[in-house]
Amino acid sequence: MARTKEFDPDAALQSALELFWRRGYEATSMADLVEHLGVGRASIYATFGNKHQLYLKALDRYGESRDPQILRELSQPGPALPAVRDLVRRFAAEAADEAGRLAGCFVTNTAAELGPHDVPAARRVEHSWEYLETLLHSALVRAQAQGELSEDRDPRALARMLLVLMQGLRVVGKASSDPARVRDAAEQALTLLD
Repeated sequence: MARTKEFDPDAALQSALELFWRRGYEATSMADLVEHLGVGRASIYATFGNKHQLYLKALDRYGESRDPQILRELSQPGPALPAVRDLVRRFAAEAADEAGRLAGCFVTNTAAELGPHDVPAARRVEHSWEYLETLLHSALVRAQAQGELSEDRDPRALARMLLVLMQGLRVVGKASSDPARVRDAAEQALTLLD
């Protein structure tokens, strides 16, 4: 007879996500995970696989929780540019906020820590960035069609610029103690949408 799990795998995955997000992949040991999750090593391996597999599952969970929110924000009916501006400003505000500054973005953190040498992690980062770029591009195309964005602007290039800016805000915000740095950069970039 199979034993029933004595823990909630969903809650454990969320807890692992929070630990990896706060500490990073390399700085989080299996012993840290066992202690933080309150789950035995064998149960972690049986449920999630090794530490790397658990990290990738946590990264997937992060995307699943963030992506629908961004989709809702950028696909609301009505004017599109205010939603784009609000999203960029929210990224800047989160990067400038003390808690957001210390945590950063889990995807951006993964890109910096694992992206150069971890193909599965890099694929997930690229997927996340492609998704965000596509949402921004769609919103900017809609803005152009509605007369909010000048016809001489390239929605794809603007979407890519905003993606790079938003990820850069996360990196600079994490390392800088000057919140005006990220806010000013975001506001300057948004003038390109005028």
